[in-house]
Amino acid sequence: MDPSSAPLTATWPNRNFSARKKVECLRTFFRFAQASGWITDNPAAKLESPKVNEPPVLPFTREEWVRILAACDQYQDNYGHTGQANARRLRALVLLLRYSGLRIGDAVGLSRERIADGKLFLYTAKTGTPVYCPLPDWVLSALEAAPRTSEKYFFWTGAGKLKSAIGDWQRSFGKLFKLAKVPEGHAHRFRHTFAVELLLAGVPMERVSMLLGHSSVRVTERHYAAWVRARQEQLEADVRRTWAADRGASEGTREVHGGSAFVQ
Repeated sequence: MDPSSAPLTATWPNRNFSARKKVECLRTFFRFAQASGWITDNPAAKLESPKVNEPPVLPFTREEWVRILAACDQYQDNYGHTGQANARRLRALVLLLRYSGLRIGDAVGLSRERIADGKLFLYTAKTGTPVYCPLPDWVLSALEAAPRTSEKYFFWTGAGKLKSAIGDWQRSFGKLFKLAKVPEGHAHRFRHTFAVELLLAGVPMERVSMLLGHSSVRVTERHYAAWVRARQEQLEADVRRTWAADRGASEGTREVHGGSAFVQ
């Protein structure tokens, strides 16, 4: 194919929603430029939106979760020692991510003051109402028991850039998932696991959306619609299981009452 005929977006390093957002910004800028009389034609008018290929939502399975926790106990520091300070901090971070739904950046930069009375302050909603997420006792205990590098933060010293600290923890997760034999492991799957477990437990989509801090419930639906269907399939299977115990009684009643479909 002639490179000159390739779409402009093909040369961008941006992909998926980042690329789409970039196109929207270009369109907005050139519309303004045209409306202001700076240009006569809008060169971005015919610019096509890039295709978005979203990776599937993959929560951790129960078996993977067990292996990840076990790998935390086997995690070695740079000197080959297990169970040392970094391993305990890593386990605490794993538990926090799984039971809070936080993104890794928010978790690494989490300050201690945001946890009080067993609840994690997530954010303030548009209505001005604070949104909290309760944390299990074992998560709170792991956070308190993790060796401190800062009086203010759980997983960051507060010195240097937060982005660098996030990179360090991501490398630790790469090592952890390899140890746990979870080849498709990444930190965001803890967030997916948190959301999917809530949906499968029957928590309404709008409440899950609030806990995840999405800008609208439509964002949540886009990512987790398949798991709402899975919940419906669960409910249908639960109903069908109740039929087995009633089948014999129902058939016997029809014989006695001349084929009536009602169970007396």
